[in-house]
Amino acid sequence: MVVSMTGYGKAILSNEQYKIHIEMKAVNHRYLETIVRMPRQLLAYEDAIKKIVAEYTSRGRVEVFVTIEGLLQRTLQIDESLIQQYKKAIENLSGENHNKSIYNPIDLLKLPEVTTVSEVEQINDNFEELLLTTTKNACKQFFDVKCKEGGQLKKDLLERLTAIEACKKLIAKYSPLVLISYREKIQSKLAEVELTAVDEQRLLTEIMLFADRCDISEELVRLTSHLDLFNETLQLKESIGRKLDFIVQEMNREVNTIGSKANSLDISKQVVEIKNNLEKIREQVQNIE
Repeated sequence: MVVSMTGYGKAILSNEQYKIHIEMKAVNHRYLETIVRMPRQLLAYEDAIKKIVAEYTSRGRVEVFVTIEGLLQRTLQIDESLIQQYKKAIENLSGENHNKSIYNPIDLLKLPEVTTVSEVEQINDNFEELLLTTTKNACKQFFDVKCKEGGQLKKDLLERLTAIEACKKLIAKYSPLVLISYREKIQSKLAEVELTAVDEQRLLTEIMLFADRCDISEELVRLTSHLDLFNETLQLKESIGRKLDFIVQEMNREVNTIGSKANSLDISKQVVEIKNNLEKIREQVQNIE
């Protein structure tokens, strides 16, 4: 199954106390690396979130962003004892004529350290279930996007494999002509220098040596095998990115050998076309999980 390593997903769930918003995105990576960005108070749930992500992806660098409303309850505390001390200090400085009625409550609250705001975690039994359910919903959307992109990648790969297959057939067609062309070229050269007595055995030996050097039948057989294996791998229901990358390397090796052995302009043109398609395939394979 072709699944892209890149993707995006999000989910929002809420109850009477919490509203949880989870977004996730992924880019290419050699292995699975999950990074969870969330409030420090929730670090105890990080492993549980990573396990859920691992159920939906096997490769890629995945970032998960967790935002929660209602997690912390803020409370205002007023230090009335400190206020009384401030009042007493003001009275001492003002003397007996000080009017106590002039105290403004707002001014008193502005005095240093009179008020403090504390945050208290509000985590109950329903919080973990809501958090993990939201994570699963985000992962499902994330996986759907990856599969959709994977479908587009598979379509492109199959089109390029078809093009390579067509080039391979043309190479197989041109290959026998290389030896015929070489023999005709030798005979033409001999005719130009007007040699009448030619050692046929020596000529035959030279042609056979050339035939051995430019024989690409084995490379064509192996290339066909690699193409078949690539097609079969695309149908597997498992992670296939690394395997496809290895097969592409093997195909490149066979095509390079064909290009170096075949003394034919027509074959060289097809080799260039195959290598161009293989490079595009290699780029696409890097995006497959």
